[in-house]
Amino acid sequence: MGLRKPGLFFSRLFVILIFQFSFSKYQMREHLCHLRRDFSLTYTKEGDIVIGAFLSLFMNPELQTDKKSFKYPPMWIPVEIEYMLKHYQHFLTVQFAVDEINKDPHLLPNISLGYQLLNNFHESRLAVENSLMWLSGKGPTIPNYSCDGQRKSMVVIGGMSSTLSMAMATLLGLYKVPQLSYGSFDLLLSDEVQYPYIYQLGSRESTLHLAAIQLMLHFHWTWVGLVISDDLTGEQFSKHLKEEMAWNGLCLAFTERVSDKIKLEGDYMKFFYRILGPSSNVIFIYGSTDSLKIFSETLVYFALYGKLLVISASWDYSAYSSDEMMSNFHGTIIFSQFKRETPGFTDFLKSVHPQANPEDIFLKSFWEIVFNCILPEIKNLNKTHRQCEESLTFADVHPIYFDKTIMELSSNIYSGVYLLAHALHQMLQTEAKDLSELPAHPLLSWKLLHFLKCVNPVSGIKDDLCGDGPSMTAETYDILNFRSFRDKIWIEVKVGEVIPQEKVLRINEEDIDWPEDFPQIPTSICSVACDPGFRKQSLEGQPICCFDCTLCPDGKISNKTDAEQCMQCPEDHYPSKEKDRCLPKTVTYLAYEETLGMILASLAFCLSILTTFVLGVFVMHRDTPIVKANNRSLSYVLLISLTLCFLSSLLFLGRPTPVTCILRQTTFAIVFTVAIASILAKTITVVLAFRATKPGSQLRRWLRPAVSHALIFICTLIQMCLCSIWLGTDPPFFEMDTHSEASFIVIQCNEGSLVTFYCVLGYMGFLALVSFTLAFLARNLPDTFNEAKYLTFSMMVFCSVWIAFLPAYQSTKGKAMVAMEIFSIVVSSAGILICIFAPKCYVILLRADRNTLQILKNKASP
Repeated sequence: MGLRKPGLFFSRLFVILIFQFSFSKYQMREHLCHLRRDFSLTYTKEGDIVIGAFLSLFMNPELQTDKKSFKYPPMWIPVEIEYMLKHYQHFLTVQFAVDEINKDPHLLPNISLGYQLLNNFHESRLAVENSLMWLSGKGPTIPNYSCDGQRKSMVVIGGMSSTLSMAMATLLGLYKVPQLSYGSFDLLLSDEVQYPYIYQLGSRESTLHLAAIQLMLHFHWTWVGLVISDDLTGEQFSKHLKEEMAWNGLCLAFTERVSDKIKLEGDYMKFFYRILGPSSNVIFIYGSTDSLKIFSETLVYFALYGKLLVISASWDYSAYSSDEMMSNFHGTIIFSQFKRETPGFTDFLKSVHPQANPEDIFLKSFWEIVFNCILPEIKNLNKTHRQCEESLTFADVHPIYFDKTIMELSSNIYSGVYLLAHALHQMLQTEAKDLSELPAHPLLSWKLLHFLKCVNPVSGIKDDLCGDGPSMTAETYDILNFRSFRDKIWIEVKVGEVIPQEKVLRINEEDIDWPEDFPQIPTSICSVACDPGFRKQSLEGQPICCFDCTLCPDGKISNKTDAEQCMQCPEDHYPSKEKDRCLPKTVTYLAYEETLGMILASLAFCLSILTTFVLGVFVMHRDTPIVKANNRSLSYVLLISLTLCFLSSLLFLGRPTPVTCILRQTTFAIVFTVAIASILAKTITVVLAFRATKPGSQLRRWLRPAVSHALIFICTLIQMCLCSIWLGTDPPFFEMDTHSEASFIVIQCNEGSLVTFYCVLGYMGFLALVSFTLAFLARNLPDTFNEAKYLTFSMMVFCSVWIAFLPAYQSTKGKAMVAMEIFSIVVSSAGILICIFAPKCYVILLRADRNTLQILKNKASP
């Protein structure tokens, strides 16, 4: 056989020879091909083309040797012999697939397939030795020497792990032998430079991280732990998972890598507490059985109580677990690659029996271990062991030891055998016209790899685009739930499935048995979810999943759990008390129907009637001295203006309109100016009357009614000019105030220009101040009917009310502001009415005897 690199071959050969003579004991015969081994590790079924199957029957062997003398060959003893049993299905799967293909008249017609089953005890050194045995043809011999006159082997299926596959590839790669690795997909094996002849049957699980994300989102697991294998595959899974988690707002509580360093440093306990310590209740575990071996060994001594495990089927968690430990995995969620049903496998098992296959040493060993008996052909049968009954079948094997349905690795082997058959079929049609030419050309063996990559693994039809078949197909995962029962009964129940590419997750939560520590669906969060009405506030130096909950500020709400930001309510809505929703605001204004409106309206109306009544009294007693004493025409004007002042307050009640907004302030300003101007005229009249007592005084002409009326007119005209400027520049307008009151939309009048508004009020205040000053100075003038004191009190009340009004007006909003202005109008008007006219009405109505000219003269005389 041709060699690629002779130097590399002989360097590897030296190592192989050491393995060869360390593990085997040979007896030299006359010919090299007659070398034989004391114990057989192979079972062969002849065929035109023979498939080499390098399988693992023992999961965890220990090598025992005589370290001092090396007189005896090594002995392989399994630590837990039960865990070899389930992998016997791999052996049967090869036989089943080959038998099916041989019976198919359309696939490889006139060609029979055979197989050579080799057990490498899941040990790399034995895998290399078996590779050498397979290349030699009939047993371990001198490398690069074949005992077969005509070579029938072209391809190898193996091994169960990437470590075994790499060990085998160091030798098989020299001869360009295609190697179908049926274990979990490993990125290291996909290096076509270092391992050009390895074809991986396992799925890439390139979307497993997406499936994990879908599960986290479904159960709202935002704070999870991650345990990965310390290799390239684990790092790639971790990288992709972190990217998707960050995109979906999920966080990792910790990431632990399983490496040999843990075992070398004896750091099992620290490693365990780094996993158990964080607050996450859900832990995702990713890696193969071999790469997570240290983690599995840790679980032998420590149990992950209070944690839910989510794993991939590529990790066989039972490999290093005792019967008692298996209950610790109860409730575990498993992602398993979707497997199509394999019809006929159950019927095939019925035909498998040691009597029908007496040369199958693996079947013999399996049979005796499972049924705890010895087959009858053994001589000198030990009486302590019972003989196996002939009626025993695979149907009698306990499910713990053997699964009647093809499992994941077996499914890879089954698909690999069929993929090989289709590739051979295509190659025979293109490369060799006759079967006899195929073994004669060794180069055809490595060309087979090209056909393996170009044949669709499902349909068997050649693809135009060549690639790794399993990696190109869409991935669907079954979601399994592990359940542990008494009497060593363990089952995996399908509870759902996920299609990551389509973001489709179907799961029956009622069918899931959670771990005993979780009576219901486990929660795995860093911080308790923020209820509606609160928002998340990130903690400095912490992941986004760890946060505090802060109440939304005034005017904002959050209507969902774990809101990132609070939302502003629309202007016509306001937040509820809980700040979890926006409620429509109620339109409001100071209406007549409400209590405050009715009180103010009634008060204004009653006082206007009272003022009209006083006016009527003055008119009826217009010729009496007390009415005539202080210019009765001014009294009439003042009473009429006060009546209008009371009535003008009614413009502030009811639903505002653009018209009422313009009229109410201007009307109030003008009629109040008339009232104050009338008081000012009265005060001036009183002062001038005492100044003009001398005969011939020039001041008497200013005491005429026309002068007082002119003063009122001028004062009123000035106010009207101010109002005209106000209306012409920035007049009051109708508006809907959505900010003054949280839960109401206040319909009100905006005063427009505040400058002109306060100018109008200031002008009235100026007139009132002048009137108050003059009245105060004239308060002590002698006269029976001198009303200077009453004018002083009235202006004092007026000024007090409006001085108090200004800060109150600025500090109130909405209806309260309107009510404050109405109250000020009514109270100031009532103060003027009472202080000036109450004493006069008392004399007119109740003390008419004092309302005579004679009384006036008597009091005026010394």
